[in-house]
Amino acid sequence: MDFIIFKEAIVPAAVIIGLACVGGWIFTTWLRVKNGYPLENSWGKAVYPRTSDEAMERVKLIGQENAQLRAELGSVKDRLAVIERIVTDEGHRLSHEIDKLRDAPLN
Repeated sequence: MDFIIFKEAIVPAAVIIGLACVGGWIFTTWLRVKNGYPLENSWGKAVYPRTSDEAMERVKLIGQENAQLRAELGSVKDRLAVIERIVTDEGHRLSHEIDKLRDAPLN
């Protein structure tokens, strides 16, 4: 009987402590990677990422592709905003603007 009560009290606490330890390890590893600190191998020795000319070239290409995709995304957002305005606009206002453009003199 005492063993069952002991087990019911200790097992959940041990699981919570274990999860907290794993979460802390993940968080500190993320902080190290984010701030550029080296990671450690199983013997506690610092492990630095390898940087070669090929890797640096890949980073440049990925950066350029990222810039192109951001520019394309910006233009798509602009077009989507226009489409949303047309779709959500009341019908009479849209027809009024079309008539105004039709009647406007050409420069």
